[in-house]
Amino acid sequence: MFGSGVRGAAVAAVFLAGLAVSCDAEPPTPGAAPSASSASAAASAAATPSPSSAPGSSAPSPAAPPASGGPGASALPGSPPEKVRDAFAGLQATLDDSCTPSGCAYFLGRVYEELHGLDAAMKADPKGPGHFPEPIALIAKLDAELGGDRSFKNLKEHQTLLIGTRDKINTWMQGHPDDYR
Repeated sequence: MFGSGVRGAAVAAVFLAGLAVSCDAEPPTPGAAPSASSASAAASAAATPSPSSAPGSSAPSPAAPPASGGPGASALPGSPPEKVRDAFAGLQATLDDSCTPSGCAYFLGRVYEELHGLDAAMKADPKGPGHFPEPIALIAKLDAELGGDRSFKNLKEHQTLLIGTRDKINTWMQGHPDDYR
């Protein structure tokens, strides 16, 4: 009789410990378990400083992560760009945002990323880049003005051009509803 009570208590303790551990853990996501090769690649990537972490880097600050439609948004390297309608939806999502003191770096970085995600989508669209001449030209003009410098300081200096480019492309796309609906 005494032995079965101890066993029952031990089983209950193990069950409760497992429950406590599982409640604290994040639910697993499909494909989230790293393989040995991806774990070693991640370790070597962590050991090698990225260009954005180098002093004097022109990459956006950590406060400006890649946005949903930006070039860094694809799940797998080499995967096709978004569809034009999806990339345009990401750009439109920035229309109600603004450059607030606490979120200006994020906002400007997001607008930049959304514009370039749309640019990639337009260039990869089956209709061809010639179907989107004005938006592609506007983004090329923006890039020429930025001179490859995506730092917050440079984006802030060119904020009017950046936001104006977004707004002009939004207006152009509104006149071409077949391209995003």
